[in-house]
Amino acid sequence: MRFGLVVNPVAGLGGRVGLKGSDGAAVQEKARALGATPRASERAALALSELRSRLGGDELTVLTAAGAMGADAVAAAGLVPDVRYEPGDPTTPADTVRAATALAPQVDLLLFAGGDGTARDVLDAVGLTVPVLGVPTGVKMHSAVFGATPRAAGEAAALMAAGGVRLREAEVMDLDEDAVRTGRVSARLYGHLRVPDIPVRVQQRKMGSSITDPSAVSGIAAELAARQGPSGLLVLGPGGTTRAIAAALGADVPVMGVNVLTGDRRVAAADVSAAELEALVRASPAWIAVTPIGGQGFLLGRGNQQISPAVLRAVGRDRFVVVATEAKLASLGGRPLLVDTGDEDLDHELRGYLPVLTGHGKFAMYPVR
Repeated sequence: MRFGLVVNPVAGLGGRVGLKGSDGAAVQEKARALGATPRASERAALALSELRSRLGGDELTVLTAAGAMGADAVAAAGLVPDVRYEPGDPTTPADTVRAATALAPQVDLLLFAGGDGTARDVLDAVGLTVPVLGVPTGVKMHSAVFGATPRAAGEAAALMAAGGVRLREAEVMDLDEDAVRTGRVSARLYGHLRVPDIPVRVQQRKMGSSITDPSAVSGIAAELAARQGPSGLLVLGPGGTTRAIAAALGADVPVMGVNVLTGDRRVAAADVSAAELEALVRASPAWIAVTPIGGQGFLLGRGNQQISPAVLRAVGRDRFVVVATEAKLASLGGRPLLVDTGDEDLDHELRGYLPVLTGHGKFAMYPVR
């Protein structure tokens, strides 16, 4: 089986610094000024390392683009890069389209490392002509074309190489990043790509959810307030559920940011970066509350990269709380909750069963993978 790889080198650059995306040269420049470092190539190499270990092919050749757009990741995984496209410097979305267009006729599976914007570029290049699979390296990744983690993407590619894996047409979704930065959440379906149909290893698309039980939200808010106490901090991840919880506590926070409330229900910090959040939780006792992404089940690693491994370790697992209404849990259809923090040791520590706070004094034990 012939594999191709295209890497968007700047995918995910804005995540840890709270920019809600990485589209556009101005946003990328701002992210770097805030101390962001690219990790797309590193995560692509992780996926390829998993693929290599499962296929046992030290001489496996991967068709790719030069440098940071693919060859660097292939070499880092101990594989042989066969360069078929030379990008410009700096690289642009047009390079992604051209690279994917060049590789598609020559491969059986095209891997790409990026986020929803990169998925749109791959869609423009190949449509339904070749199976693809995304290595998740972006900020949001609402589309249903990504592996659940980089290693899961490599595992799915290996399973496809072994044969017997069906394909499905999966949605390519994207948010308007400019609208999100002004507080408006506007998602759009752009089309479909063909991906391996492997549940859990390949993520579902993000689905909107409605807050159908105000009493449950009020109960969750009261439970969190009791835990937080008058002198602690409460860190709320993004989402409609957590925003409703903040409103029940008397605070108005952005729906897409990571926000921090004081013990007297004031907004201590809104839309924080990972560095700002780490400083806050190291200076004062804190709790973290996150809600699963509707349809996908992700707790960490999708749109909330500001809650970094360093922040999670500073707070401690016993002060990390998953919150969701019973209706939201039911919408997952029994699929597990997922974590992709970028720190494999931490992901492993979070595996197992976690109590999900569903109301005042109400919990449901739910699996995390």
